Amino acid sequence: MKILLISSILLIFLSGCTGNNLEIGNEVKNNETSDENSGVTQTKQTITSDSLDLSNQRLDKIPAYVFEQKKLEELNISGNQITGAIQAEIRHLQNLKVLNAGNNNMTGVPAEIGQLQNLEVLDLSNNELTGLPYELGNLKNLKILNIAGNDYSEIDLNIIEEQLPQSAVIVK
Repeated sequence: MKILLISSILLIFLSGCTGNNLEIGNEVKNNETSDENSGVTQTKQTITSDSLDLSNQRLDKIPAYVFEQKKLEELNISGNQITGAIQAEIRHLQNLKVLNAGNNNMTGVPAEIGQLQNLEVLDLSNNELTGLPYELGNLKNLKILNIAGNDYSEIDLNIIEEQLPQSAVIVK
């Protein structure tokens, strides 16, 4: 399957696609790179969309090309098989407003997530998180933090809660 980039695309849904032999990019250029584990091939082009849905792709990590998408505002990586922590390169997505990383197998969240000053919604639900970085408290625009279905420390959460805006909703 091949998806060509069109300048007017606002949202790309890849939900339910296995990622095998999926190519995203501009056919004019042929500078392809691939993420060995994801089965997704990406040409060295910028995704023109401000939203990227990579849910249910059986990914075990976020493909490296995602971190090059500086204008990305919404990223959905839910329902994958991501283990460990989200890569620290997440800090490069400074325009990110919504990150849905729920329903994975993540055990950690990097401190760099606290550098995403525009983040409004962070869904980390139904993972295997045992701790939360205090840097989550730096997210002054956060409106919703969903950490339900994890085994985090209440002490960590209390410290973070004190730093978050009072209007922030925390789903436990």
